[in-house]
Amino acid sequence: MTAPPFSQPRPSAEELQALRETVARVDAARGPVLPFGVGPLDHLLAGGGLDGAALHEVAAASANWSDDAAATLFAAGIAARFASPGLSVLWALTRFDLYAPGLEQAGLGSDRIFYAQGANDRELLAMCEDALRDGALACVVAELKAADQTATRRLQLAASEGKTPMLLYRRYRRYGQCPLTDLSLACTRWRIGSLASTPLSMPGVGRGRWSVELVRQRGGPPFSLELEACDDQGRLALPATTRDRAVAAGGADLALGHAA
Repeated sequence: MTAPPFSQPRPSAEELQALRETVARVDAARGPVLPFGVGPLDHLLAGGGLDGAALHEVAAASANWSDDAAATLFAAGIAARFASPGLSVLWALTRFDLYAPGLEQAGLGSDRIFYAQGANDRELLAMCEDALRDGALACVVAELKAADQTATRRLQLAASEGKTPMLLYRRYRRYGQCPLTDLSLACTRWRIGSLASTPLSMPGVGRGRWSVELVRQRGGPPFSLELEACDDQGRLALPATTRDRAVAAGGADLALGHAA
């Protein structure tokens, strides 16, 4: 009988113990929490936001360019909101194909970011570990295709030691196989897809809309929401129709509590 195509070998007792010790150290070294400012989203997140001293992973819902752009801008918006005055974001990658004006539209202007390019994923991971442990950056973002469980464990420890958040954007290696099927020690794992933009009352293109799915989080359940794309401050928002339903169901107080 053949094994399932994506089955993983059972970890040994020593590997399980090492993971338990890592998780215990990470939980004891939680950093400041960054809320999204969207009521339903923050309510479903363990801790009410993203841990500012932890590893978080992002992947596109598919390998097509629109989902890739949505996932990139989702990461950029988070990085922009972590970037307080005087602190910069490092964006590391092996192939420079970023569109800087697009990042700026998500709040990550050229004065808040610098780039590093590695020859391969291994070099990129080593670079990110050093940057995280230094503790002088607002956030580290890396784009790569391969990072095994050991690599994510090292990134998680480096993030907690340097009190610096890490956003790992996992790119597709095989068509149709989500990168988040790989084992990881990330605190949260997000899958982002592009949806039809918000309709306007006049001809034109409305604000982008995304499918935001939290595939896994430590200490909380998975969930998915439809949200409006990042504005120029990196902030997400509930679609107008959702806000209208909140008003009808619970009045103005509920709407204010759930609005971006």
